[in-house]
Amino acid sequence: MHCKRGGAEHYFTPEPKSKPELRLISAYLRGRRFQFLTSAGVFSKNRVDLGTRVLVKHMILPDRGYILDIGCGYGVIGIVAAASNPNIHVVMVDINRRAVNLAKRNIKINGVINAEARCGNLYEPVKGMVFECILSNPPISAGLATVKAIVAEAPKYMSDGGTLQVVVKSKVGRERFTQMLKETFGNFTVIARESGYRVLMAEKKGF
Repeated sequence: MHCKRGGAEHYFTPEPKSKPELRLISAYLRGRRFQFLTSAGVFSKNRVDLGTRVLVKHMILPDRGYILDIGCGYGVIGIVAAASNPNIHVVMVDINRRAVNLAKRNIKINGVINAEARCGNLYEPVKGMVFECILSNPPISAGLATVKAIVAEAPKYMSDGGTLQVVVKSKVGRERFTQMLKETFGNFTVIARESGYRVLMAEKKGF
């Protein structure tokens, strides 16, 4: 779950006011080395954050179909998912225009052809689409209403049997998130516990 780190500006904002400072970082994820262009004004610019690493390591991807990375930042989760399975198509969405531009560049840097990045608030850029899986490291600094919307609106964009998978800090967001998942989906499972984080998954059933 994204945490605000200093300053008044959080990362889930359309136009960051900070001056862009591009840098290239490297990370070994799911058996492959990736490179990501980052900048000031986006989440975790200096390194791939631990929560994202835990989600990427344990996320359960479908054999084929469409995947949504919501609140994608500079694209780590979506790009790794796309690289893991050429039979899926990944759509990455963020309200932060700078982050989306970086995600588009990172798709090219990592030679991924089955992913795209779109700018907009939450599910607006993917209206009318249906996904087999929605992945998120939720932007908690944007406020509870934003986080609730990610969960509450998810079923509208999911196929039957589709999953929502989120990473949360075990001692911070776990209880709040499990309650949201139970209220929205009527179910959830913990698919991973690692380094103070949990990956929670809910499945769309009987809607």
